[in-house]
Amino acid sequence: MTTQKTFAFVFPGQGSQSVGMLDAWGDHPVVAHALQEASDALGEDMRRLIHEGPKEALSLTTNTQPVMLVAGVAAWRVWVAEGGGAPAAVAGHSLGEYSALVAAGVLTLSQAAPLVRLRAAAMQEAVPVGVGAMAAILGMDAQKVIEGCALAAASFGAGSVEVVEAVNFNDPIQTVIAGTKAGVEKACEVLKAAGAKRTLPLPVSAPFHSSLMKPAAEKLRDALSTVALSNPQIPVVNNVDVAVQQEADAIRDALYRQAFGPVRWVECVQSLKARGITHLVECGPGKVLAGLTKRIDPELVAASLYDPASLAEAQTLLA
Repeated sequence: MTTQKTFAFVFPGQGSQSVGMLDAWGDHPVVAHALQEASDALGEDMRRLIHEGPKEALSLTTNTQPVMLVAGVAAWRVWVAEGGGAPAAVAGHSLGEYSALVAAGVLTLSQAAPLVRLRAAAMQEAVPVGVGAMAAILGMDAQKVIEGCALAAASFGAGSVEVVEAVNFNDPIQTVIAGTKAGVEKACEVLKAAGAKRTLPLPVSAPFHSSLMKPAAEKLRDALSTVALSNPQIPVVNNVDVAVQQEADAIRDALYRQAFGPVRWVECVQSLKARGITHLVECGPGKVLAGLTKRIDPELVAASLYDPASLAEAQTLLA
């Protein structure tokens, strides 16, 4: 007797992009159509950007966010086109939440592509390059990281402009912090002294998901207010509240707050498991979320879907 596998699709965010990341799909019509749809929405050749790069161009936040969106949606559409069943839920890490919302039918790709580009541009403008920073704190409990950030921020004295906060709860002992450059450097010192295994500065251009992103979030909120959202066809577990929202205004508000609120990924994965999900499929380039899944809960079966070979593996796994 075979037991029914209950699965969720999860979509990666920034950091998983690479030049040529869709090449393995060849001329798959669904992938070609997704690239064309995004290109038309942005007035730019996205296929060429992803295929040719260069890496420096793909790494610009204003490009990274749209290319990761379209790559995740393309893989999802291939799954559907090849007869794959509907997941019990979807979620996305940071920017990946937009891919999840497209998969759930809340946004079209044509709506989402300009939104994520605006989100990226607004985030870049909110904090000048070189002023903000992010770092990954490895080998330390998340609560200790939160406390260390508070200590570091307090050390600058009342009224200081220095900021540092825990912004990505990626796995039980990997937390990303963000804020002003001085704030992040101070927190790294404090956390290293408190026993963190490693503090790793990240090559990013803005302190994503920190309170410094509030001005960007305001611009995003204005843009979201003009976009018509449809009811989700699949439950979407959001980052900011680890909740499933049905109402358009509640979804808009969660996306607004997500821009300057932490990514609660550990809780998102735990929430998916609590819904009876046994298999998590990372839909889009890379295997970052599959790796995190194993560290968050080894009982969950993690898979990736980013090319024809991994599609075949996912089809077999979930059959």
